Amino acid sequence: MNSYLYYPGCSMEGSGRSYRESLEGVLAPLGMTLEEIDDWNCCGATEYVSLSTTPAYAMIARNLAIAAGEKKNGQSLVAACSACYLNLAKADHYMGQQPALNARVNDALGAGGLHYDPGTVKVRHLLEVILNDIGLDRVRAAVKKPLTGLKVAPYLGCMVPRPDVDGAYANHEQPNDLDRLLRALGAEVVDYPLKTECCGGHMTQVAPKLGLELIRRLVSEAERREAVMMVTVCPMCQINIDAYQGEMNAMFHTHHKMPIVFFTQLMGVAFGLEPGKVGVGREYTNASKTLAKALKAAPQEALVAAGVAPAHRPKPDKRALPMPRMADSEVEE
Repeated sequence: MNSYLYYPGCSMEGSGRSYRESLEGVLAPLGMTLEEIDDWNCCGATEYVSLSTTPAYAMIARNLAIAAGEKKNGQSLVAACSACYLNLAKADHYMGQQPALNARVNDALGAGGLHYDPGTVKVRHLLEVILNDIGLDRVRAAVKKPLTGLKVAPYLGCMVPRPDVDGAYANHEQPNDLDRLLRALGAEVVDYPLKTECCGGHMTQVAPKLGLELIRRLVSEAERREAVMMVTVCPMCQINIDAYQGEMNAMFHTHHKMPIVFFTQLMGVAFGLEPGKVGVGREYTNASKTLAKALKAAPQEALVAAGVAPAHRPKPDKRALPMPRMADSEVEE
């Protein structure tokens, strides 16, 4: 079993509930255990750092200090949320690069009896851990219902591959990491050039027309590439693109209905879990019918090759002599 410390972040109990449930469902098949750190606090999301640096980084570093005290045998700290991952990784990096910031943050942590030495904890995103530690061979071995027939657009968002202080991604503009994972599940992955473009974050509240235009670009390009679903790794991206499609359609007189799901949800379905058990159908733009329709329409040849449908056998000629049939128990595997 691969064991990791785990920082869930606030969204996994709210808008990212489907992410949490599907992640819990795929851990055992992947041979992973996640140990949630004790008494963690919010990472501050995307705004706090721009308001006041020292309290913002002290709030983030408190989680790193807790993780440092709990880690065993060199465990990494894993975050599934992209914003949480980025904030934790940046705090560790900047504290190591800027002695003055390090001193101020640790002075603040000291008020709560904590201290953090930068570099003590390695922060990693869930996607990167699955790819580089678990490996795609293990993923393929866990697949029971290949996603043959499902045409998807992989959407990483802007926070995971950049700034990438540890060099986990070979290509920051067009990384193929999520593409490779989805293909291992049997899905057809479209060439999606906007996979690292920003979804706008909270721009829908600050500058609605601009925020909705950013979402429109993402969805319309996925449709233009004939994807029936967008797949993401980020709770902010998922809820932003999903929840605001109605307002986007109203503003631009479009009719987009693109389901947005988490990659762990598709992993769960491919691993044989019922879609509802991994949160499929909870989206504003319901993914249930799209998923079922795409899998049902999969070409017979592809299903046979994937081992999930029997090969078509021609009807016997009525004029032929009857042939003996072997019992199922006698058929060689």
